[in-house]
Amino acid sequence: MKKSIIKKIFIRLSKILGYEIIDQNEFHSPTLKKDLNEDLSIINKKSIVLPLGEVSISRKVSSILIILRSNTKIDIWDQNKKRIFEKPKVEYTFKSINSLIKSINYCKTKYPNIKIKTLIVDDNSDEKTLINIKKAIDSSKLDIEIVNFNKSDYDNIINKQKNLETFGNLSSLLHSFELGKKMGNDLVFFLEDDYIHFEPMLEEMISSYERISSQTKQELFMCPADYPYLYMKNERSNILIGNKRHWRTIDKTLCTFMTSINLINKYWDNFYNTCLDRNEPFEKHLNEIYKNELCISPLKSLSVHMTNVNSNYGLSPFINYKKLWDES
Repeated sequence: MKKSIIKKIFIRLSKILGYEIIDQNEFHSPTLKKDLNEDLSIINKKSIVLPLGEVSISRKVSSILIILRSNTKIDIWDQNKKRIFEKPKVEYTFKSINSLIKSINYCKTKYPNIKIKTLIVDDNSDEKTLINIKKAIDSSKLDIEIVNFNKSDYDNIINKQKNLETFGNLSSLLHSFELGKKMGNDLVFFLEDDYIHFEPMLEEMISSYERISSQTKQELFMCPADYPYLYMKNERSNILIGNKRHWRTIDKTLCTFMTSINLINKYWDNFYNTCLDRNEPFEKHLNEIYKNELCISPLKSLSVHMTNVNSNYGLSPFINYKKLWDES
């Protein structure tokens, strides 16, 4: 009886002082009232990873603006190849949107106070496809909308290209960047419609952003995919601990990544110049940013780029693609 009273007093005192207690015998935390195999972190407050302890969150995420670019008519831009499973492009778009909706819903159950808004910038889909996309987003009851986009608005801005497909890609990207700069107020997540996302993707990216940014005292760039081209050269990479997985430092991304509005404003010239012409590589000006800023990707992948099976820019290693495809 006496030990029980002393234990309760000690637990209460620890909570008042801001400490967490771990009972390794019971594999339980009496201060958190959770088993140690549960999620011990508290968004906007603290990140706890065993056995590394607690990171106090100084960089709190309040909102995220997701901007998804879609084009349901082009199989693989700039390539004459088929994607894995060799389905019409529209199927990849719908699976991408569906997996994103699942990931947003999963995130909202964990972090209901974080505002999540999604914009879909569509390039040239037919009316039937747009109606079906609208049905999908309406049934989700999430804050998702399709925004108007007119390529001709960029005729005098983007350099003349060899074909309309390249011009469409550049103009939709610039429109997305402009929306992010105009409407974002915290994190902005730029997405393309040929990525399928695992359900915990958004939760892990937000919580890992908070943890790593709080530790490093700087804003970040985060890519949700573990690209195969990152392993083609013997380059050094630092490994960081996120919320529930490891992250590695990288110096290249494609055009799917998350960052803060502060870094968008800071490097706006790089964002803007990416879209003025077909650079080689396409992301040349974005990659220049990573010489000065921390950019990371997950181990293993949170999203999979559904390209050709032999593409260095596509399929992440150690993923059950058939299972992911069927579940989406």
